[in-house]
Amino acid sequence: MIDKNLLSQECLKYDIELTNDQINYLDDFSEILIEWNEKFNLTAITESDQIVYKHLIDSLLVLKSIDLKENSSLADIGTGAGFPSTPISIVRKDINVTQIDSLRKRVGFLQHVSDHFNLNIKAIHGRAEELGRKNEYREQFEYVTARAVAPLNKLAEYCLPLVKIDGFFVAMKGLEYKSEIEDSKKAISVLGGAIEEIKSFKLPDLSTRTIILIKKISHTPTKYPRNSGKISKNPI
Repeated sequence: MIDKNLLSQECLKYDIELTNDQINYLDDFSEILIEWNEKFNLTAITESDQIVYKHLIDSLLVLKSIDLKENSSLADIGTGAGFPSTPISIVRKDINVTQIDSLRKRVGFLQHVSDHFNLNIKAIHGRAEELGRKNEYREQFEYVTARAVAPLNKLAEYCLPLVKIDGFFVAMKGLEYKSEIEDSKKAISVLGGAIEEIKSFKLPDLSTRTIILIKKISHTPTKYPRNSGKISKNPI
């Protein structure tokens, strides 16, 4: 499905060295994605090279942005077709991944992929703002990722309640991240976070990926997260 040599060589430009097995798994995953996409409309990105650039490499840049601890827990909010968490799980099988999405058809696809590759992934049908109020999920994850889900001031309320103290919310943003950071400073602080580092990468197609690392430094007040309507209409 994908050009394996392209994937390998482009990853090396970011000091991401993949094994042959990992490359084969990522290729197989791409094939399954395209096959299921014909029925369930999982992604608008279907060209081989674009899958390599905008899905696989983009996801793996998380591994260059933060040193994920061995056997740590990661929740991927609004994961969609499994980005960034499925490529991360393929490369780092020790990570305990929970994928959260509000559409059941996507969850079915995610669980199929997890079972097919025997990945350490649990796919959950649900909404982050509801799970963030449940004890089994609230402040239970060392890392929480989100890619292209919502503006940062709203996204923080979906994600930070799920992050453990001293854990990280890893927000994946594009070129226009500065205005989002400015608009979200109050929300991040109120929810118990603090921006620790911002890393920007130029993808092979010359688009920009910015990864914002937000550390959880204090407990999220119990009144958060609110319901999605309030988050949307009245961000913190």
